[in-house]
Amino acid sequence: MTEELSCDIALVGGGLANGLIAYRLRVLRPDLVVRLFEAGETFGGNHTWSFHDGDLTPEEQAWIEPFVVHRWPSYEVRFPGRRRLIGSGYRSVTSERFHNVLSECLGPAAHTRAPAVELSRQFLRLEDGCEITAGAVIDGRGHAPSPHLRLGHQKFLGRELELAAPHGLAHPIIMDATVPQEDGYRFVYLLPFSETRLLVEDTYYADGEALDASALRERIEAYVERAGWQVRQVVREESGVLPIALSGDIVAFWNDRRDVPASGLAAALFHPTTGYSLPDAVRLADLIARQSDLSPAALFALVRAHSIETWRRRGYFRMLNRMLFLAAEPQERYRILEHFHRLPDPLIGRFYAGRLSLVDKGRILSGRPPVPVGRALRVLAAEG
Repeated sequence: MTEELSCDIALVGGGLANGLIAYRLRVLRPDLVVRLFEAGETFGGNHTWSFHDGDLTPEEQAWIEPFVVHRWPSYEVRFPGRRRLIGSGYRSVTSERFHNVLSECLGPAAHTRAPAVELSRQFLRLEDGCEITAGAVIDGRGHAPSPHLRLGHQKFLGRELELAAPHGLAHPIIMDATVPQEDGYRFVYLLPFSETRLLVEDTYYADGEALDASALRERIEAYVERAGWQVRQVVREESGVLPIALSGDIVAFWNDRRDVPASGLAAALFHPTTGYSLPDAVRLADLIARQSDLSPAALFALVRAHSIETWRRRGYFRMLNRMLFLAAEPQERYRILEHFHRLPDPLIGRFYAGRLSLVDKGRILSGRPPVPVGRALRVLAAEG
């Protein structure tokens, strides 16, 4: 006999965006029945999400706080010609904490090992035959290629290591680009979780999305060996390929979607240059949870309008990305980021938060260009 369930909101895909929507709805709209369906074993998969303090408002920071596991008052960047400490707070959310908070918050409305095989605006069928009728369905199953968006790729493999002795890092190093430049702009990303626990990610801003896991593991091992760290245990490993927006037609992107509301990467909501998705996920969760009309048509129109407005507001970032991917030789791409990090801490913070002023935009492009002028001019207006 086919099991049947019902709810006000069915969230398909238990990743970051849908998980935060479910949490925020439970807090602000406890009158609603909200169900979260994840195909995998746990919510959030196997990931670490980070953000800068300035990315969120004080209110947003307050409600996301239960998910935050690690906090640092500053972070460092390293380039061949520049090394500096930036006095901006940095925080990280782990998928383990994410899963635990959501499971406790949602209780029996949190469904794992529940892959969807069919969905529409108000209906969902799971692989096991269970059918769910909902006031509205939100699809948050991640990024899918679109002919209307031109993308680069940020790909990475990270290993969380337990070391035999303290590593000596007091703060994250979010870009160590002193490593050999291979397959585009390469840097190593380091998060010190304790005196002896360290996440080491080998990251690439690359044209292609192919990820050679064995090669990246070897490069991480070489990096750790050069640092003089002895590994006692590899605790876990994570990898991913994030979209980096170069150009596109966001209206055509939404015209291709069915009328099912979407969230997260499925709604093209991510920082165009960094790939960070948590701040956008927080804002979308607040936006949805504060709506009085949660019908499918209203939700679709809301998310579509929010996505289009956000995309259009971030055209400057896509222009910078085109300079990085199209105007610079792959092995020279690091120079653009090195040049950018000459700027004051507050401006860098506004860049990560996506809140640049006209003056900020002028300062970023000032000075001797780190790419050939002719190439830079050719890509500046190539948004289509």
